[in-house]
Amino acid sequence: MKILMVSSEAVPYAKTGGLADMVSALAIQLTNMGHDVKIVIPRYYKIDRKKLTQLEGPMAVAAGQQETWTAVYSTSMPGCDKLKVYFIDHEQCFGRDGIYGVPGETDFHDNPYRFAVLAHGAFQLCRKLGWFPDIIHAHDWSSCLAPVILKHVCRYSGFEHTASVLTIHNQGYQGQYGKDKFPSLGIDWGLYYGAGFEHQGGINFLQAGISSADMITTVSPTYAWEIQTAEGGFGLDGLLRVRSDVVKGVLNGADTKYWNPESDTKIPANFSVKDLSGKATCKAELQKKFGLEVDPSIPVFAMVTRLVDQKGIGDVFGPTYGAMYSMCRDMNIQFVVLGSGEGWCENEINSLQWQLKNFRAYVGYNEALSHLIEAGSDFFLMPSKYEPCGLNQIYSMLYGTLPIVRRTGGLADTVANYNEQTGEGTGFVFDQLNPGAIYNTVGWATWAYYNRKDDIRKMQLRGMKQDFGWDIAANKYLDVYKEALKRGCGIDWQE
Repeated sequence: MKILMVSSEAVPYAKTGGLADMVSALAIQLTNMGHDVKIVIPRYYKIDRKKLTQLEGPMAVAAGQQETWTAVYSTSMPGCDKLKVYFIDHEQCFGRDGIYGVPGETDFHDNPYRFAVLAHGAFQLCRKLGWFPDIIHAHDWSSCLAPVILKHVCRYSGFEHTASVLTIHNQGYQGQYGKDKFPSLGIDWGLYYGAGFEHQGGINFLQAGISSADMITTVSPTYAWEIQTAEGGFGLDGLLRVRSDVVKGVLNGADTKYWNPESDTKIPANFSVKDLSGKATCKAELQKKFGLEVDPSIPVFAMVTRLVDQKGIGDVFGPTYGAMYSMCRDMNIQFVVLGSGEGWCENEINSLQWQLKNFRAYVGYNEALSHLIEAGSDFFLMPSKYEPCGLNQIYSMLYGTLPIVRRTGGLADTVANYNEQTGEGTGFVFDQLNPGAIYNTVGWATWAYYNRKDDIRKMQLRGMKQDFGWDIAANKYLDVYKEALKRGCGIDWQE
């Protein structure tokens, strides 16, 4: 099968979150399974042209109110030579810092035009290569114009046998702009209503993508249900319920080569299901690194997170009401935090370090330290308001660290709640997001750590044995692709 991934991000070239990891990992897995996959993303300022190969000749793109000219570069994905990555080069659009914005302008005013160049450019790239995909797989709002163009503009001009799939990575980001930006999309005004762009008098990229895509996926089964509710739909739940027959949830995989306690070069000692002794070494090093008392008998709790509202930080760190101070004051535990984000939260975390001898934090981000935290902690807290998939709970289980999560999205799909009667489970799960629920669940985990050590060990091993490889997700996406072809083109795909 020929598959074109259209995305604003892909590792190792451009990344702001899990979207970039998913695009590259899925593309690599599908390529290794024998499929013909290509990725197209913008060439941002920090992607060095000198390390890329330029395709011969310019490429015309019909974004905006007149044709514009771009260049195209390519390279092979590191570690997967058969997977080609293509870069749309347009200095006016992409020759700047930031993917979607910068601190002074968090959402670039010309983003509709920038990502119209990407979407139109994806179709022109196919024509330039003489390569017409079976599937155009668009990712999040910034690529949503691609399924619109396929359905309303290009399906009967060379793409008769191409279907579209849209993956929603985070429903909270929709690409909403004023109606005056519509001409920059390079499509007929009739599609303002006809393709589903109109939203409260403006335009909504994600709404149009949902309206136009042949199939829609999310990055976990529970999230696929949540976005069809008023609570989790961010205003698009009604449209998604109308299209519920084409909405599927496919749980993301994890890079189990990079996140593997048996071979991880970023931790002081490796360990496995057969021999967990190295985890104790990692715990001691983690305690030492954060200036905590080095004591194997005290449970270490951890968070590695963006300090933003979605992650439930208010209920953990909110001054005078958050659970963190009370937990560290009342319980014989240690707590470490790695993250950055909202200024008030960073300030509160620094304040807590002065007040509590058993709480330490690194404000910022450090990749090596994140591995040490996953390997050396006993428990990992993720109290998210919503979590489309989540990866840290998966990393935690792979490293024998028990996640403590709110029952939402991918957290609900991956973590099995501890059962005191049977000793089964892979973590601790709570339902309501408030300081009391967080306090009580951490207290429950602490009690189990001190009083049910056999259960804790069994849960660790059960989590480490789970299979989170991308091959499972890739096969499910192939089923989605086949259904998209049947719905969009009337094609019954045969291997």
